[in-house]
Amino acid sequence: MSLNDKIKLIQSNIESAQKRGGFSHPVQLIAVTKTHPFSLIQKCDDSGLESIGENRIQEASQKFESFENMPNITRRFIGHLQTNKVNKCLELFDTIDSVDSIKLANKISNSARRLKKIIPILLEINTSGESQKHGFLSNQFDEIVACFHESNIQINGLMTVGPRTSNKNEIRESFIRLREIKDKINQSQPRQRINELSMGMSGDYEIAIEEGSTMIRLGSALFGSRVFK
Repeated sequence: MSLNDKIKLIQSNIESAQKRGGFSHPVQLIAVTKTHPFSLIQKCDDSGLESIGENRIQEASQKFESFENMPNITRRFIGHLQTNKVNKCLELFDTIDSVDSIKLANKISNSARRLKKIIPILLEINTSGESQKHGFLSNQFDEIVACFHESNIQINGLMTVGPRTSNKNEIRESFIRLREIKDKINQSQPRQRINELSMGMSGDYEIAIEEGSTMIRLGSALFGSRVFK
C-alpha cells in the first residue's frame, strides 16, 4: 500500500472514530519520521502531510542540516528534551511538544527570550502514572499551571503517551484524564485557553480520537516498522 493510500485509510478511520466519539474538529496527523531517512520527509511533504515528529536532537540535526532545501513542513520535537539541548532544539524545531517539567519550561522561556522568539509548546502529562515515563503527573496541577506564567512560550495544549497495555479501558482512561486536565486548566484560567490534545499513536489513535484528540503521532501506521540503529 502506498503512503497516499495509507493516509486515505487513516483519514477514513479518523472520521469514523470522531463520529463514535461525537467530535467534528480537525485532527492533525503528525508523521513520526524518527529513525527514517531524510527522503521520507520529502515524501511526507509530497503527500500533503503538514507536520513531522522527531525525538532525538542529534539525529534530527544530521537530517535537517544536511539539506539546504528543507520542505515547508512543521518540525515538531516529540521526545524527552534535556535542558542542555534546548538551544539546539530551538534552532531545529518549530514547536516542542514534550515539555515535561517547570524546569524545562523555564529553560525554554529564557532561551526564547534571548532569541526574541515566542516558542509554541505542548505540556507532556504522564496520565498513566507509569514510572518509566516523563511528564507532569496528573495531580501536579499547580506545577502545570505555573508554566503558563513563563514568558516567550505559547502553550497550545497537552500531550500524553498512552499506557503500554492491551487493555483498551486503561488506554481510554488515560486519554480521558488528559481531556479532563485540559478542561480544568481552561476553567481555572479562561484568558489562556488551550485547545490541542496530542494523544494517540499507531496502536491506539482511534481510541484517542474517540476521546477528543486533535493531534495523532503516527509512525508504523504510515511507514511500517522502524529501522533501529
